[in-house]
Amino acid sequence: MYPIVERDPAFLPYSGDIDMRMDRYFAKKKSLLKDGESLKDFANAHRYFGLHQLKDGWVYREWAPAADGVYLTGEFNDWDWTSHPLKKIDEWNGIWEIELPGKTIWQGCKVKTIVKNGDKLTEHLPIYTRRAVQKWGTAMWSTEAWDPLEPFPWTDQDFSCNEPPIIYESHVGMAQEEPRIATYREFARDVLPRLKKGGYNTVQLMAIMEHPYYGSFGYQVSSFFAPCSRYGEPEDLKYLINTAHEMGIRVLLDVVHSHAVKNTTDGLNLFDGTTRQFFHEGDRGEHSAWGTKCFNYDKNEVIHFLLSNLKYWMDEFHFDGFRFDGVTSMLYLDHGLGTAFDSLDKYFSINTDVEAITYLQLANELIHEINPNAITIAEDMSGMPGMCIPIKDGGIGFDYRLAMGVPDMWIKLIKETRDEDWNVEKIYDELSIRFAKTIGYAESHDQALVGDQTLMFRLAGANMYTDMDRSCHNLVIDRATALHKMIRFITIAAGGDGYLAFMGNEFGHPEWIDFPREGNNDSYHYCRRQWSLESNGFLKYELLGNFDKDMIENAKKYNIFSQSCPDRRVIHCDDQVVAFERGEALYVFNFSPNNSYDGYEIPVGKPVDYEVVMSSDDLPYGGNDRVAHMKHSSFGGKIKLYLPSRTGIMLHACEPEKKVEEKKVTKKAAKKTVK
Repeated sequence: MYPIVERDPAFLPYSGDIDMRMDRYFAKKKSLLKDGESLKDFANAHRYFGLHQLKDGWVYREWAPAADGVYLTGEFNDWDWTSHPLKKIDEWNGIWEIELPGKTIWQGCKVKTIVKNGDKLTEHLPIYTRRAVQKWGTAMWSTEAWDPLEPFPWTDQDFSCNEPPIIYESHVGMAQEEPRIATYREFARDVLPRLKKGGYNTVQLMAIMEHPYYGSFGYQVSSFFAPCSRYGEPEDLKYLINTAHEMGIRVLLDVVHSHAVKNTTDGLNLFDGTTRQFFHEGDRGEHSAWGTKCFNYDKNEVIHFLLSNLKYWMDEFHFDGFRFDGVTSMLYLDHGLGTAFDSLDKYFSINTDVEAITYLQLANELIHEINPNAITIAEDMSGMPGMCIPIKDGGIGFDYRLAMGVPDMWIKLIKETRDEDWNVEKIYDELSIRFAKTIGYAESHDQALVGDQTLMFRLAGANMYTDMDRSCHNLVIDRATALHKMIRFITIAAGGDGYLAFMGNEFGHPEWIDFPREGNNDSYHYCRRQWSLESNGFLKYELLGNFDKDMIENAKKYNIFSQSCPDRRVIHCDDQVVAFERGEALYVFNFSPNNSYDGYEIPVGKPVDYEVVMSSDDLPYGGNDRVAHMKHSSFGGKIKLYLPSRTGIMLHACEPEKKVEEKKVTKKAAKKTVK
């Protein structure tokens, strides 16, 4: 019996399912590895397959088991499809190879692969291409032979970051204000200092793996080993990551192994003429909601491809871990669509894709074998038990999962419930009750896409365009800015073992994200970040940014993440007051839109003074300065506070000041002094 079952009796009826999962994991690992071999030794497909530069020429290898012929074409042979055939060097596994001596091809030479299946010839990008380029506005893709002999001059050998992750979720292309696509080097120059100043210690990069459709946000991947060429060359991405490491910032890749684009000329689909090379055949290979292809996680060659992909991004680009996209889709045969995960039966059923679970276990083991300090985060809305439990204990091995129910809760409250009816007990429970290490967040990129709204826009509406000047005050903006701060404040305070914000939303960026497309005349107007709104000196966005910075700084200063779940002190639904302690901090929130309370008693855990560190009502954050920054002494295990309406307060426990006692002079000592 594994520890996951021993820890919780509720899992006893499912101990057989967990045993079966673990048996599959060990069996699959045995089938993949030779005696004495580790996953790190195994996951090297990228070093063998693809185009590799030698001291005198190049070699190209491809895996195409069902192909009857494979050819390399490109600028080097005037795009003659069949003049350079590959030789089949492994009949059983379908491995093809060609050696290109001297300067037959060159760094940056555009090439493609031609595959023969029966009487049909089709063109493709090499599977392991490291640089795919697109003629903008068309579907014309080609591969550039890319394998520099000179290694990148890394300077991050001593990099380490052991703090709980405070994540700045980012999209390189839209990380600038001009109506265009930003570059890796611009991101390193302009955005990394911004997030460092804001207290974020981790940047999570989206849309890095090459994708044909810019508007997919990077979630329909075609070339798994190629960094997105829209932002620059692969060496530019290395420069970004090296710069981040020099600043003490870890870098996570938003990795997409949950599905792949259907494209054939620039994707994996039908590369060797069959669907089964990488994907399931029939309905199981089609994602009904996303229109994409689903990997066959039971196939050893597919596991080899995907595990090698993870190692490649870590070895070649020095990524510090991964946020795995679409984990819920991987875990269930119906992709979790429309399923209410309201009982353990839903997690241990014939709907569970045990092959995907095995792959995720292997992936987590490999990542932590390569880098024990790496971070893996699962985007799973189902709450799969054991997600963040070590594999040896019967779990899947992730470090964190995203607290995806929290942003849904905030949206539902804002849309459907009057402010005076917000139930603070339900809010606190959604934030604080968790069975795994989580990354808490109020909103991510999901809530900022066109068709949806950011929290700030939900709260303020069109008033954001007219009334965010500091000299302007109206009830709509006052409410919006107050709740924008409170929502983030209580989310970081109680909502997880780490924290995440999408770039720009920390200061209330006013607009959604809409990528250039036919429906908006290929406009970049909404596909950028208006950093000047925060920095021009006369708008309230700067005040919201000030709050975010101090909120994070104090969360770290008072070690709130050293304690997983907060200690509840007050939940009063009628007053809409909630208070809890975490780490060295005491948080008190009054969500009432109308009522302020004087002398409100808060039970505390220590018989010491509590000093106000910050409040959401402070002047530097655009508040009304109703909370005095002072010490409050505890009497009878309680302190008394003034709680203004719509305000969150952070205090820290501090030792009471010691009074200097006057020395008592005895009569005997006084006589000696006189003498």
